[in-house]
Amino acid sequence: MAVDSEQPLARRQVALVDLLDRLLGTGAVLTGSLTLGIADVDLVRIDLRALISSVNARVPSPWEGGQPL
Repeated sequence: MAVDSEQPLARRQVALVDLLDRLLGTGAVLTGSLTLGIADVDLVRIDLRALISSVNARVPSPWEGGQPL
């Protein structure tokens, strides 16, 4: 896939596989917050923090033995 430096980024076509490869190669952090309430009374609050990246010899798994808990 040839990249045209004249074409704006929003108009370039990128394959999903290329996007996932770049995402896993560089990593990404997702954060979010959700609050459920009734009549201005907060009942449930959920905070999300997630790190998405690939695991290889240079970046080992954070779990001992490479297995999730």
